[in-house]
Formats: sequence, structure tokens, C-alpha cells
Amino acid sequence: MEGIRQHPIPGSRLTNVNKSFKLGLRSLLTTCSKEEITKAFGRFTDAEQEALHRLLIQVISSTHQTIEEEFESLCLETQAGTVLDTVEELVEEQNLDSLYSDKTEVADAWRNQSTAKKDEIQYLTGLVKTAEEHKRVTRARVEQLKKEMQDLSGAADVIEKPGVPSLHWG
Repeated sequence: MEGIRQHPIPGSRLTNVNKSFKLGLRSLLTTCSKEEITKAFGRFTDAEQEALHRLLIQVISSTHQTIEEEFESLCLETQAGTVLDTVEELVEEQNLDSLYSDKTEVADAWRNQSTAKKDEIQYLTGLVKTAEEHKRVTRARVEQLKKEMQDLSGAADVIEKPGVPSLHWG
């Protein structure tokens, strides 16, 4: 049984990468609670706070989905699944070659690892920049929505002032 090795299913590494990315993303994009909205927008009515909370959840969900789709697109574009499968095959071949470790010099191994780490850093830096841009856009949208809510609240105050004819909706 020692000679039999478990081979990962082709594509399973990409699935694992996707799962890990989604778990990491979920922890970055969390919604705020109804209580936090109430605390931050105490002057708003309950209905306005509820609408703002729903809107915030929609924005976060949309951002989450957009980032996931962008990541999946990037994985397809860079053929990450194929690359991961190829790397797995090479690793397996090297593990089966009992003389491989004797043939490899330490300097070559260090250089290969260094290059791989630099490539990984560049890749992750690109992902971080993409996520930061999405975060910036989302924050700008939230600020715009806050301003609109304040404008709506101010308009409601003007309508409700004594001496100003009140329009009853509905």
C-alpha cells in the first residue's frame, strides 16, 4: 500500500482556492447590524433606518458578488486551475523520482522558491488592489446614500414645519 498515492481530483485545488478566497472575502465584507444603523442614524425614522439597513445589505452583497465574479474571471483568464493541476503533477513526479532530491542543488531550490514567492506576492498585491478599489467604490456609494438620506430627512423637516402646507402621501 505504500506505493499507492492519493491523487487529488483535477480541478480540486482550484475549488479549494475558490473556497478559501470566499471565506476570506466573507470576513472582510460583513454587514452592520440594525442596532449599529440605529445608533449611527438616530435622527432618522424607524422606516428610514430600516431602508438604509436594507440598502447597506444590498450594497455589501453586490460588492461581495462582484469581487467573487472578478476573482473567478481572473482564475479563468489566468488558467489557474490548469496551472495548479500542472504543479500538482510536477510535484508528484518529483516525489516519485527518488534521485530528484540528490540532483537538486540548494541554490537552485532557493532561487526557484524565491521566484515563486515573488510571483505570489505580485499576484496577491494585485488582488488586494482590486479589493481595495471595490471597497473604495462601496464606501463612496454608502457616503452618497447617507447624504441622500440626510437630504431626504431635511426635505421631510421642511415639509413638516408649521405654516407650510403639508402634503399627505398615500
